[in-house]
Amino acid sequence: MHNKTRCFWVDLSKPHYVAYHDEEWGVPVHDDRRHFEMLTLEGAQAGLSWETILRKRENYRQAFEEFDPVRVARYTAARVEKLLGNAGLVRNRLKIASTVKNARAFLEVQREFGSFDAYVWPFVGGSPMQRRPKTRAEVPAKTAESDVLSTDLKRRGFTFVGSTIVYAYMQATGLVNDHTTDCFRHRVLASKPG
Repeated sequence: MHNKTRCFWVDLSKPHYVAYHDEEWGVPVHDDRRHFEMLTLEGAQAGLSWETILRKRENYRQAFEEFDPVRVARYTAARVEKLLGNAGLVRNRLKIASTVKNARAFLEVQREFGSFDAYVWPFVGGSPMQRRPKTRAEVPAKTAESDVLSTDLKRRGFTFVGSTIVYAYMQATGLVNDHTTDCFRHRVLASKPG
């Protein structure tokens, strides 16, 4: 497990972090629930560490019914209040309410495009953007593509979708391959179609 070169941000002392990097981060996503999950988790992460969110991920899955946007869209103000008491979540009223609001906006996108997946992939031309960062300094916090997607998501009623959050979501869901070129996953993902 430790004999491979990985991206600079991977903490090798944390097996769940290594597994997330090796098995998920940057793998192209085409499942709408997974898109909704990653939008939610990246928004929850704002101002916090990804480590914090990874540790709370199972709690989020339970609290938001495996990220079923149909069910989450029905959550009431009373349900949001109850979730604020859940120590397994980031107990921030704006972030929890955002998940419900985003579920409703997500459903509207699905109605318009057939799926969220069909909506989001054209923002990168239909296949993963293949970047070739060599160092941490070459991995941007946001890009022109994340700016455009962020603006469109906001226009559609989504919240906690600033360009930096959206770029992190794009990296996580494989819309962009931002593994550094020395990382063993860069080559693997660069050779796979979206």
